[in-house]
Amino acid sequence: MSTAAVAAVVTAAEEAPAGISLLLPAAYDLVWSTVVLVVIGVAFYRYVLPKFQAVLDERTAKIEGGLALAETAQAEAAQALAENQRQLGEARAEAARIREDARTEAGQIVAEARVRAQEEAHRVLENAQKQIDAERQQASVSLRADVGALATQLASKIVGESLEDEARRSRVVDRFLDELETSTVGTSASKGS
Repeated sequence: MSTAAVAAVVTAAEEAPAGISLLLPAAYDLVWSTVVLVVIGVAFYRYVLPKFQAVLDERTAKIEGGLALAETAQAEAAQALAENQRQLGEARAEAARIREDARTEAGQIVAEARVRAQEEAHRVLENAQKQIDAERQQASVSLRADVGALATQLASKIVGESLEDEARRSRVVDRFLDELETSTVGTSASKGS
């Protein structure tokens, strides 16, 4: 550092205020600082603060609107959930009713099928009985004719005369079959007792 510079520092140090005046600025600095502060404060209060306030109000409105929408959505969701649960309960009740109706209908169908099966079995049994009776009748007629022919031949040989006459042969065959039935019935009755 040069001597001139040192001399300037020493001179400045001698002119500097000492004590409390060192901390207090000069009066003109205070006045102008206050004027600048008032101008900036008025500009801030008139122009900047309303914009900040508008932005904050807008954000507040958006937040409150969002909260209101959220509450509305939550209420709607709760209502929809309640409605869904009600519909689910109704659907379960309907399903239970349908199952019960199906069981009842199935029982009726089974009962009707049993009745039809019994009727069919009865009808088949009746048809079989009728067929057996018809076959028995047919066998009886066939047997009568065969036994009649044999009895006529046998009687012709025993009696020694011809039984070719149809009326005579019929009487002889009927009498023979009646005696045969009577002896069969008598034999069955004596065996039974």
